Amino acid sequence: MLLHKVSDKDLVSSYINGNPVALDELVNRHQSRVLAFINSKVRNLQLAEDIFQDAFFKVIKSLNSGKYNEEGKFLPWLMRISHNLVIDYFRQNKRMPKVAQSKSLEHFDIFDVIGNGEQSKEHDMMEDEQTQLLRRIIAELPNEQKEVLIMRHYEDLSFKEIAEKTGVSINTALGRMRYALINIRKLLEENNVDLTIN
Repeated sequence: MLLHKVSDKDLVSSYINGNPVALDELVNRHQSRVLAFINSKVRNLQLAEDIFQDAFFKVIKSLNSGKYNEEGKFLPWLMRISHNLVIDYFRQNKRMPKVAQSKSLEHFDIFDVIGNGEQSKEHDMMEDEQTQLLRRIIAELPNEQKEVLIMRHYEDLSFKEIAEKTGVSINTALGRMRYALINIRKLLEENNVDLTIN
């Protein structure tokens, strides 16, 4: 199948049904337009690239949790997410709170990556039961994916900084982050972990 001829709606369905390449096509298809929009607001390409990646992080969360219901309106939905992230950036003047850099992989917690700070009591109880399993799942990621995940979400490095530290291009760093999230999803499914994040 020639993915570049497939509609956004069908690509979303294909990704939800387990085809990670469909997500790559969505990223590639809309990257330049969305990145240009974000950059026009923040006027900093490095920051724009980070916000763009965070937008797709939210996309992946929504698709994985079954919360996507924007039938046939993927691009406007993505633009809205991007716009909201730009507003959040200007409100907070930072992407996310920093975590002590002394945190090691041993203490790496997937909920720190995908939690939204508004978890219910029930979710807290579920988290206690699942944390050990989720840490093991993170530990199973390929080293280069695990490395990018930790640098991004624990050291709060930009993708440009990650690229420089690891000696790869920004696109490679972005790709490793994408695949880390995709692999987390697969490993969660294989371990029958239902991780529905609001």
